[in-house]
Amino acid sequence: MKSLAEQFRSFNGCVRLLMVQQFTINTAFYMLMPYLAVHLADGLGMAAWAVGLVLGVRNFTQQGMFLVGGTLADRLGHKPMIMAGCGLRTIGFGLLGFVDSLPALVVASALTGFAGALFNPAVRACLAQEVGERRVEAFATFNVFYQAGMFVGPLAGLALLSADFGLVCSVAALLFLALTVIQFRMLPDRGGSPTAEPGGVLADWRTVVRNRPFLLFSAAMIGSYVLSFQVYLALPLQAHRVAPDSGDAVTTALFAVSAGVAVAGQMKVTAWVRARWTARRAIVHGIALMGAAFLPMLLDAGAVTGDTGAIGRLTALAPLFATVTLLGLGTAVVYPFEMDTVVSLAGGRLVATHYGLYNTVSGLGITLGNLITGALWDAAEREGHPELTWWALALTGALCAGCVGLLARSGRLTPRAEPELTVVARSSNR
Repeated sequence: MKSLAEQFRSFNGCVRLLMVQQFTINTAFYMLMPYLAVHLADGLGMAAWAVGLVLGVRNFTQQGMFLVGGTLADRLGHKPMIMAGCGLRTIGFGLLGFVDSLPALVVASALTGFAGALFNPAVRACLAQEVGERRVEAFATFNVFYQAGMFVGPLAGLALLSADFGLVCSVAALLFLALTVIQFRMLPDRGGSPTAEPGGVLADWRTVVRNRPFLLFSAAMIGSYVLSFQVYLALPLQAHRVAPDSGDAVTTALFAVSAGVAVAGQMKVTAWVRARWTARRAIVHGIALMGAAFLPMLLDAGAVTGDTGAIGRLTALAPLFATVTLLGLGTAVVYPFEMDTVVSLAGGRLVATHYGLYNTVSGLGITLGNLITGALWDAAEREGHPELTWWALALTGALCAGCVGLLARSGRLTPRAEPELTVVARSSNR
């Protein structure tokens, strides 16, 4: 098995740039976004509804425009969309630090969201195009850089926040500006993915929507995204429940463990899985593990939260850290094979558009899943049965894994024939 450094060096310059770029994107994003709500509420004195509006606009704009971003990447090329996305986020993050009116903040938030919709599908489609048959290896390595950025970003933001929130926004914006310049000089000019049939944008969308195996796979995978998002929802709520005096610190530690599992274990996990399972079996087993990750939460920690000693705290927090570790392992199993499957089901055509719709479906699923999870959490608290939330999440994993397994056995996940691609000579100096 190759080390991370060896694997990284084995890819061409464009792929290496995309990986380092994703680390920088996540570092800049998570440097700012975890602290934006507090800045809006405490720093600017905005009402809770206004804070929710600003944050919601970013999420809605990004999730709702993924399909458009993917289509533009296929039509106009990956490089222009990656550069446009990073350029827009430079403006959006710059504005967030220095405007204080609600309309200006909404515009900044919308620009930030639309930026992600532009570069996210383009980056993944470009990566898939560049690496050819090495997609699983590439996406495994890509995920290491992705998670490392999620780990470094909040720490860097916390350090800068001690000076000023405007400084956090300025540094984040400068990182995106630097990326835009580097991409202009170093990303090769490539076309997007080949279209499945002649016609305009609507023809492209019809092609993707008529890809029934892809749509079924997208729907079946929604549950896995709901599970992975619990690092932001149910697990922090539980952290504050069992450690009310240090819930924020425990939540930070949970994020660190989640990212650390991917950074330290992704390459080994992927190598181990590839030697034993097919791609479809890896996805099924990985999602099943993600669901099973919530079973440790069924342990009744309530009886020990009153014990303020080291042993009492350890006993109360152990299920949380066991869950986040298993959830991280399950995600590491699934991610590279999931990304590869999207390309396979697309048949190598309109890859960015497929990624765009896939992201939109998963984003809408996360929104609905969060509403259901939050409502269930409140109801379970009222009834005195908090374990119901964890049972529901575990069953979600089992259902999701079962659906993907049924699709695989039916043959619907059999890869479509991919076109021969003509790739122009590479240049690392563009």
